[in-house]
Amino acid sequence: MATVMSFYDPETYTPDRSVGYLIKTCNQTMTALLDRMLADEELNTSQWSAMMTIHHCPAPTCATLARGMAHDKGAMTRLIDTLEEKGLVERTRSADDRRVVHLSLTPAGREATFRCRDIVIEHWNRCFNGWTDAEVETLIALMQKLRRTLEDNVPCP
Repeated sequence: MATVMSFYDPETYTPDRSVGYLIKTCNQTMTALLDRMLADEELNTSQWSAMMTIHHCPAPTCATLARGMAHDKGAMTRLIDTLEEKGLVERTRSADDRRVVHLSLTPAGREATFRCRDIVIEHWNRCFNGWTDAEVETLIALMQKLRRTLEDNVPCP
């Protein structure tokens, strides 16, 4: 059996040193900021994230988006319904399996996705002002490593 590294103990485990708490508060702050920045596009952060995922994912479906974005299928279906009503996303039944419904961006959806992407890029570049490229790359690499660790350790239902 592998030895488990012990980093935390009751004396050092405080919110300001808790990885989970820091990730949660950073995400909440980022989402609130981005929601305000994307308001002129009449999109929120979750909608834009779904659109970016559709753009970058081969053969996306509601189920693959829900898994990738850690949403439940019902919430993802409602989010896609909204994007479809706005004319930004379209659903197409698979020719191979009629039960599978693929998602794609409409031309208006692609334009909105890229406008929002540029807003988000500008925002993150402002956030990382004063950081070195190496610091940003290290943060990204560590976050990716943490994501893989968490995905590998999620208990199966």
